[in-house]
Amino acid sequence: MSIFPEQFLWGGATAANQIEGAYLEDGKGLSVADVFPGGPHRLALINAPQFDWAINRGKYDYPNQRGIDFYHYYATDIALLAEMGFKCYRFSIAWSRIFPNGDDATPNEAGLAFYDRVIDECLKYGIQPVVTMSHYEMPLHLVTVYGGWKNRQLIDFFENYARTILTRYADRVRYWMTFNEINAALHFPAMSQGLPKRPGASGMRAIYQAWHNQFVAAARATALGHALREDLQIGCMILYATTYAYDANPVNQLMALQEDQAFNYFCSDVQVRGAYPSYTAAMMARGGVAFETLAITAEDLATLRANPADYIGFSYYMSRTLSNQWIEMASGNLASGVHNPFLQDSDWGWPIDPTGLRIALNALNDRYQKPVFIVENGLGAVDHPTPDHVVADDYRISYLKAHIHALASALQDGVQAIGYTPWGCIDLVSASTGQMSKRYGFIYVALDDLGKGSGRRDRKASFEWYKRVIASNGEVL
Repeated sequence: MSIFPEQFLWGGATAANQIEGAYLEDGKGLSVADVFPGGPHRLALINAPQFDWAINRGKYDYPNQRGIDFYHYYATDIALLAEMGFKCYRFSIAWSRIFPNGDDATPNEAGLAFYDRVIDECLKYGIQPVVTMSHYEMPLHLVTVYGGWKNRQLIDFFENYARTILTRYADRVRYWMTFNEINAALHFPAMSQGLPKRPGASGMRAIYQAWHNQFVAAARATALGHALREDLQIGCMILYATTYAYDANPVNQLMALQEDQAFNYFCSDVQVRGAYPSYTAAMMARGGVAFETLAITAEDLATLRANPADYIGFSYYMSRTLSNQWIEMASGNLASGVHNPFLQDSDWGWPIDPTGLRIALNALNDRYQKPVFIVENGLGAVDHPTPDHVVADDYRISYLKAHIHALASALQDGVQAIGYTPWGCIDLVSASTGQMSKRYGFIYVALDDLGKGSGRRDRKASFEWYKRVIASNGEVL
């Protein structure tokens, strides 16, 4: 008998801004992702205080504008996911495809119709859609005119957007998430909050105010969804990196605890528990921000309290190790730490730690006593197809196999998990680098970092492997 529940949701995950392309087609407006330059220095560029949200084609390439053209190939791409036996498919709706400017009076029907087709195509194969409302692609107009999520007006704009898509799709979509990796704004606020990275207390205050506004917006969306359908499940979504102290030095242990609070738990504590945690004021004070200076109303707090998240969606790629002394650094998914001598690194320097996933699952389950959903996990690597289009990605199989073993162990520990959707189930534009060469998928897409290539789709070795995993409900790895 399989360790995994009979209704466990095996699938995969993508994001609109990384696969769709058609960035101005059928009435879509510009999103923040559309103006993010591609290349290995992307994060440094968008985190620079002088980042101006402008397109400079003479200097940069903008790979998110073209993606992998899922907008036109969605039917054939979903058919490939169905061939693997997917039980669910996590994708996002591009806010700027529904409300091109974010503050529009009426939605764009062509955008709504596109997601009708995507959802119906999934359901045709018995694939449950798992929809993220906002995945690093807020309308650019809300940044350039309103200043991003630090502006309270965006709560109403998002509520209108959420009402529109929930009303349209709630009869066919049970599982939703509000903001993708909402906590990642601690380090890269441009991606999800539309804020340039500012040094010092003023920059941190803007991030905390933007978070508060997003918390309220997410709670309002949750209320709307539950009013439409009693069994609707709306989760929060965080980036989780299991955090270790480098050694037994109490200073490093305290550093790990405080980083856990600031990064791994703060956003989910508010959204799942429905209230600000007791450590909030002290945590903010370390960044030079007084909690009482945030614009928070009694009505806001009541809204948070009444509409907690139904489950915790999270991404897990790696763990982090922290030290108060300089040691060789390791990179990571929008966060970094020092090199952990017990772990190997990926091609991009991310520590590979499947046991960290088991720890993460237990920690989240024990903390919240609500279901957890691994909605991103995967290995970014360079694939080398042969002339006859064979991709022998045993390294990816090894990574995913180890993490599914860890998930199975967590289930035996008593963790309640909804499903597992590895990231980038079809090759897509990397969020952190804008590269196609950093590949995650079970399906190879023949495009290079500059978008050149046939766009041909080919099944990698991992495709057949994951197909067997799903067919056996996790028994055959």
